[in-house]
Amino acid sequence: MTLEQARVLIIGVGGLGSPVALYLACSGVGHLHLVDADTVERSNLQRQIIHDTAHIAQMKVTSARDYLQQLAPQTQITCHAQQLTTPTSLTPLIQQADIVVDCSDNFPTRFALNTACFQLSKPLVSGSAIQWSGQVAVFDARYANSPCYHCLYEESISEEETQTCSTTGILAPVVGIIGSLQALMVLKLLQQPNAPQHGKLHIFNALNSQWRSLQLHKDPACAVCQTGLQR
Repeated sequence: MTLEQARVLIIGVGGLGSPVALYLACSGVGHLHLVDADTVERSNLQRQIIHDTAHIAQMKVTSARDYLQQLAPQTQITCHAQQLTTPTSLTPLIQQADIVVDCSDNFPTRFALNTACFQLSKPLVSGSAIQWSGQVAVFDARYANSPCYHCLYEESISEEETQTCSTTGILAPVVGIIGSLQALMVLKLLQQPNAPQHGKLHIFNALNSQWRSLQLHKDPACAVCQTGLQR
């Protein structure tokens, strides 16, 4: 598959989704599906670099589309200004995509994406960031040994883990770094299909400017990706 033929679904066009969409469009990905139910807010512009003051109060997906059409007119942009937080609601869009990128900011969406991607055997590039740190992982249901997001996190998330950028803050360049790595992972999956990217959690600490990678293993008791329930 060439980049021009690729279809990538991006869930969330905020701090993470901005660099993901920008780099994928500029790299020549043929079709981007953008999903976000929120509007552009002035207070978020310092980290949501695909938007500007001219688009305040407009839907993020249309704001992002307007910018991308000027920057990379060869890329087709399809907007979905809706909130999708269940596997059933996500399935129609995921079926159309070659790769799914999770740039959301809440656990219900992340778990729903994970479930739907494993049910449909679609690679999922997951990213998150908070305060001074961020992480990226690829979960690829096309491989029997790939763990999934549910292997890493249980759905019973504590109050501390449910904190978001709006409640605890985020250093703007951190989401830029994490989103850029997500875009890189997508391009590697598209251009090096025989080089698996799953099985590692990449963690960035901005305070000491260091990366570390942890090996992830499939949870044999996982309710999502264990043998027999994956498909």
